[in-house]
Amino acid sequence: MSKIELIATSTFGLESVVKEEVLQLGYDDIKVENGKITYTTDWSGIPRSNLWLRAADRVKWKIGEFKALTFDSLFEQTKALPWQDILPKNAQFPVLGRSVKSKLFSISDCQAIVKKAVVEKLKSAYHVQWFSEDGPQYTIEVALLNDVATLTIDTSGSGLHKRGYRRLHNEAPMKETMAAGLILLSKWKPERPFIDPFCGSGTIPIEAALIGQNIAPGFNRSFAAEEWGVIPKKAWEMALEEAEDKAKYDQKLSIIGSDIDKEASELSKHNAQEAGVGHEITFRHRDIAQLDSKEEYGTLICNPPYGERLGEKKEIEALYRKMGRIFQSLPTWSYYIFTAHEEFETLFGKKATKKRKLFSGNIRCDFYQYFGPRPPKPQQVGTEESSE
Repeated sequence: MSKIELIATSTFGLESVVKEEVLQLGYDDIKVENGKITYTTDWSGIPRSNLWLRAADRVKWKIGEFKALTFDSLFEQTKALPWQDILPKNAQFPVLGRSVKSKLFSISDCQAIVKKAVVEKLKSAYHVQWFSEDGPQYTIEVALLNDVATLTIDTSGSGLHKRGYRRLHNEAPMKETMAAGLILLSKWKPERPFIDPFCGSGTIPIEAALIGQNIAPGFNRSFAAEEWGVIPKKAWEMALEEAEDKAKYDQKLSIIGSDIDKEASELSKHNAQEAGVGHEITFRHRDIAQLDSKEEYGTLICNPPYGERLGEKKEIEALYRKMGRIFQSLPTWSYYIFTAHEEFETLFGKKATKKRKLFSGNIRCDFYQYFGPRPPKPQQVGTEESSE
């Protein structure tokens, strides 16, 4: 197969970020829909997408798409797909399902029918009546939307937010993919200082360090598709070599993470070490009232408590008022706040330059963006005018 279609799934609101990431990988045949970005690539796209996409949730291989109004139609059209070219005789192939606004609304029935169709196709291809399913895993999904069935195989395995560095976390961690998405939305540059004053288990500062040094987020983990014989081993080797070559380990960074919880700041240090960026981040045990920086034109991104999980309403409202006062001490900085509190701007005392709706799990949140002044352009050496 010289050309395949991949689907990078994302949380609602981050589709444009994932699209930009796909473009940066060199793939431009892109279709964007709610929660997914579809694009055309070759075999190399599977390892490269899994290694590099920071804000995507998963990478799925699209096997087929068709209209299905009856179970018979779903069965026959699924069976017609080239499963024998993809699944080995010993493949594990569980089937997941979902259905939205479709006549075939029974997810369990759709799963059973797809499973049966794949089994029948493989029986014919391999001339056997029973499959051990003790080999590599190929998780199939049948997704029905408006009576159109899309059949995919998950190439990622564990979700892409599982980078491998955060084995320990605090009570309410932000997903790594969301943290990376927020940083990419901010357009932060590694030459500029960066602060997260509510760092929790360190996810936002760690993701900033990975972005700043251009370290592939999936470099230290494995993926389901690595075990598939259908994808050339050379494709994985070349993708890993590319990731190593593109990393900028010498890029100096100024990143600070702080938290009022001493245990959280210690946990952040541990996670940063696991991610290989511990030497690039300074973690501090500090209250928000101690926020300060001698540097200018920096970026502050934070995910403060918003009452759903860590604090009572009055405490949260007092915190947001305090933030509004304290952030004024960084007049040249841009700051970005991710919260579900609907009255944030009123409490903070300032209307955001821009606001973006996002979802953290099932919780509706907003990303409040306050743009600071542009930093002055560096003066060129040797351009001083003569005094004569």
